[in-house]
Amino acid sequence: MALLIGCGGPKAGPEEQLRQWVSAGAQAAESKERSDFLDLISPAYSDSRGHGRDEIGDLLRLYFLRQHSIKLLTNIDEIRLYGETAAEIELTVGMAGKNDSVFGFSADAYRFQLELERDDDDWLLISARWGEPGKKLH
Repeated sequence: MALLIGCGGPKAGPEEQLRQWVSAGAQAAESKERSDFLDLISPAYSDSRGHGRDEIGDLLRLYFLRQHSIKLLTNIDEIRLYGETAAEIELTVGMAGKNDSVFGFSADAYRFQLELERDDDDWLLISARWGEPGKKLH
């Protein structure tokens, strides 16, 4: 399949590209590859919490340093496309990490509402809101 894509085979549609984007983000987080994760975020990123791309990078650095290993369970709740160049993804993520806490691990779940836009062939995150399931997103 990868060979077909590399040789000009059928190109994935926008929804499949967005699913691949989510998968790439999860893989980068589990591998603690901060630069790979940041490559998925637009330099113009901003959110309602006042974070820009650099602040998200700092949050990732702190989280990755605290966790010895990370496992994610992602569920795409909905993908909404706006033409060919804009999209929203609603996503629920279960996160577990081994760390130096009293129990030796931590686990959380979050809901995310992600806004993306396509830049040439790449989808980039331009804004995000998140919070605990059942609570207001910020």
